[in-house]
Amino acid sequence: MSPTCKHLWRLAPVLLGLAVAGCSSLLRSDAPPVQIYTLRPVAVPSDGSQTHPAVAASLRVAQPLAGPGLGTAQIVLLQPDHRMNVYAASAWAADAPALIESLVTQTLRAADEWSSVADAESPFPADYLLQISIRRFDADYSAGIEAPPTVHVTLDCILGAEEGRTVVASFVAEGSATADANKLSGVVDAFQQATDQALASLSRQAFAAAQRAASRRAVSADP
Repeated sequence: MSPTCKHLWRLAPVLLGLAVAGCSSLLRSDAPPVQIYTLRPVAVPSDGSQTHPAVAASLRVAQPLAGPGLGTAQIVLLQPDHRMNVYAASAWAADAPALIESLVTQTLRAADEWSSVADAESPFPADYLLQISIRRFDADYSAGIEAPPTVHVTLDCILGAEEGRTVVASFVAEGSATADANKLSGVVDAFQQATDQALASLSRQAFAAAQRAASRRAVSADP
């Protein structure tokens, strides 16, 4: 073995140790761990009572469409001058479309106003399809970054009949709430309040639209 090769052979353990030390330092991070947040569905019937019969129809919630910048699991905020940003080291348990789909599906099931409510992955056919576009799902600091933000949740909804793909109704379900403090826990609480309002409004309007459609069919069926 040449002197050069012998020299490199002796250095091999040292070089390997340096490489391992370098990899170890790369695996360590001083960044704070990401905090994961979730929201709860509205746990009560949409109108606060059960004085009306359920509509004899099934409903499927399609995967929601997200507006620009909203199709993410990060918690979105709006700053002055129309700048969009996200909260650091925090995220929703799923991206906004998946989170909204789950909340809407659970809320409509809890309302007990449909014969069945299925999510977008359901293999079973349904009488109605609910398509949602997420227009707003953000904490708005446009009035200034020093004050607690106002959370806005705006859902553009289309209820359609699966048979024939005809539109039954289109409506907007929205809610807003101002955080009680300019910190993330207060912002998440405001997201819950605004989302509750939007979900309750969505449930009421979807059910009312289905009722009207059923009434129109009954009238047209009369001889």
